[in-house]
Amino acid sequence: MACEKMKQIAAMLMEQYLTPGKYHFDEDIANRHIQFIERFCKQPTGKIGQPLRLELFQRARLQAVFGFVDDNDLRQYNEVLIIEGRKNGKTTETAAIELDMLVNDGEGSPQVYNVATMRDQAALGFNAANKMRMQSPLLRKHIKKRAGDMYFSGNMGYIKALASNTNSLDGLDTHCGVIDELAAIKNRDIYDLVKQSMGARSQPLLFCITTNGFVRESIFDAQYQYASDVLAGKIQNEHFLPFIYELDHMSEWDREECWIKANPGLGTIKKVSYLKQMVQKAKDDESFKPTVLVKDFNMKQTSQSAWLRYEDFENTETFKEVFRYGIGGFDGADSVDLNAAKVLCMRRDDPRIYVRQMYWIPQTVLDMQDLSGDRKGRDAVPYQLWKDQGLLRTVESNKVNKRVILDWFCEIRDKEDIYILYIGYDPWHVDDSLLREFQMEFGEKAMIPVRQGVITLSQPMKDLKADLQAKQILYNDNPIDKWCFFNTCVKTDINGNIQPVKGLDSRNRIDGTLALIDGYKVLQDKMDELQSLI
Repeated sequence: MACEKMKQIAAMLMEQYLTPGKYHFDEDIANRHIQFIERFCKQPTGKIGQPLRLELFQRARLQAVFGFVDDNDLRQYNEVLIIEGRKNGKTTETAAIELDMLVNDGEGSPQVYNVATMRDQAALGFNAANKMRMQSPLLRKHIKKRAGDMYFSGNMGYIKALASNTNSLDGLDTHCGVIDELAAIKNRDIYDLVKQSMGARSQPLLFCITTNGFVRESIFDAQYQYASDVLAGKIQNEHFLPFIYELDHMSEWDREECWIKANPGLGTIKKVSYLKQMVQKAKDDESFKPTVLVKDFNMKQTSQSAWLRYEDFENTETFKEVFRYGIGGFDGADSVDLNAAKVLCMRRDDPRIYVRQMYWIPQTVLDMQDLSGDRKGRDAVPYQLWKDQGLLRTVESNKVNKRVILDWFCEIRDKEDIYILYIGYDPWHVDDSLLREFQMEFGEKAMIPVRQGVITLSQPMKDLKADLQAKQILYNDNPIDKWCFFNTCVKTDINGNIQPVKGLDSRNRIDGTLALIDGYKVLQDKMDELQSLI
């Protein structure tokens, strides 16, 4: 049994094997790497000293990685993405590959790096490789452990562990790079630096190996989407090879026969009894369920305290319909925070709500990022990319003048001929002068204050969640909306009433969610009037 993405990659590789073109499959080259690993590498943990015997799924993917070559015996694939459930032997496998790439790849002075967000995470793979070295008389003889690396005098190459620090990563000349737990990385800086450091090598290899994670709109999501597009034929990249092991549907998480889809080492590397315990605990403890879904089954989820689960708001449907009337909502933050505005529209005899949106942030945020050379992005999200895509606008100041929100509503009205009946807003962030300007444009009774507390927001939030789950809210798959949904947590009182709050990370903005809730609250209250007009 395999998931759909693994069926796609199997079909792609089989087609390539049967009908070679620029690249062909060379079994001897493929097996040279596998034989090195199984001959010289030992188990670094558990049954220490036992030979490392690769499982069939590991042998198959290593054959694919190393076996497809051109007429000069140079590898086709220079980047591999592996996504599989935890405890399926990822770190042990890649540690062995690091030793193989150091000694057995015919490269002069190869630089092999194990990179992660934190030094301790990067050291896991490095230490595993060192334990393998120590257990092999030949490897121990020829590869020397030094203070900061493992050095092979035969070709003057080395293996080194690095944390995701920009200064330490610049200037690399990488032959093989392993980025461990890609899903924990909050920006793409580390990936870009390692990828770009391979340009001088004849057949470099980048391994990104990970489970899923709770960090959204990150490099992991970008790579996952890229891999999905490659497998679907939307993107042509003959040098990129993904292996994605996941459940195909959320309903499979408690079906034991489906678990192997996300856990190819189940029963041989990962114990079935262990996974049964995790699933049972998730059934008994709802707060533990997201962890199991994400880490054992590679299903996207939000944090344990989140208002919404990923499957609640995931909706890729888009729209281009023209509307005549709408209800607005906005969240005007103070200082340098993100600001958001929404227009909610409906059509006759259609229960769905169509959301138009815009976001703003001070231009100084991006300017300071450019001056500092910091490539990771403010709040660890790609504001500049979103600006380039037209999803976000910048304001020439060190904070957002809320007058730009009024200008956007006027733009929607004047250029798209959508009449804004009412606009919901948080009165805490709107002064009297701005309120008068809104009233002059849209009418004295158009501005509806929405108090930010459980009395006002609890029931609308519960209703909005139900509509999102039913896919009744269309927001054009806007990535900033999704990021805000991910970040929105809830505070619950003793009576079960809820209100939105940020999580522990202050960089996780929820302004888009607040703007939607304000507009949705007003839409509920004015539904009869809107329906009579459309």
